[in-house]
Amino acid sequence: MMIDTHCHLDSQAYDEDLDCVIANAFGAGVKQIIIPGAFGGDLPRARDIAHKYEHIYFAAGIHPCEIESFDRELLLEFARDKKCVAIGECGLDYFRLPDSEVAAYKCRQKELFITQIELALELDKPLIVHVREASNDAFEILKNYPSLRGVLHCFNADRILLELENFYYGIGGVCTFKNARRLIEVLPLVPKDRLLLETDAPYLTPHPHRGERNEPKYIPLIAQKIAEILCLTNEEIQSLSTQNAYRLFTQVPPIHTTMEQAV
Repeated sequence: MMIDTHCHLDSQAYDEDLDCVIANAFGAGVKQIIIPGAFGGDLPRARDIAHKYEHIYFAAGIHPCEIESFDRELLLEFARDKKCVAIGECGLDYFRLPDSEVAAYKCRQKELFITQIELALELDKPLIVHVREASNDAFEILKNYPSLRGVLHCFNADRILLELENFYYGIGGVCTFKNARRLIEVLPLVPKDRLLLETDAPYLTPHPHRGERNEPKYIPLIAQKIAEILCLTNEEIQSLSTQNAYRLFTQVPPIHTTMEQAV
């Protein structure tokens, strides 16, 4: 079995066929799914989905590109929910900054990143981190919190981030892309006991389905590609990534027996 540790099931892309998407994922061996929080307005839907399906969980956070929706008290309300297993996704994203007041916008992203880090520590939950074109600044912040644990979602292959000893590395469909040379080169350096599988669905659909809507049922394609890169078997990748997920997301209960389809 496998766990999709980062899947936006609360996206409007699944409004019409969510039951089918979840059933297909379970049928493909993806038995548990974590929905990351990205926008304050989407948190109620993420929570509702997690409560409807036994083996689905969610995280409460605000994406760095959605800082206008940040409300700490609202975030705290969702973070205390029994099916909330992490804080995030949060972090830094310098890819699309406003044309004006760039310095102020970066500063605001950093402030809200630190606020969510401190919330994760306060509640003893792992942090789901988004970093895009901001690895150095993210590292400088994260290294100040040695007791913090979390995952670098959609790991961007920047080697400086490998120095974060309490962090795991989320690997998704990008590893199957033809232009993923840097990630393929760096992947063998990722500690195997800190490697996680994720789709980031509905985004970043793996080959050979690029151009289609991504779904958690494609996790096996990602596992197979990682296995090829690391010269391991598919079964070994599935097993170690699942155990890694349980080690990080301690509120997700392990499944030890065959699970009935929870739809």
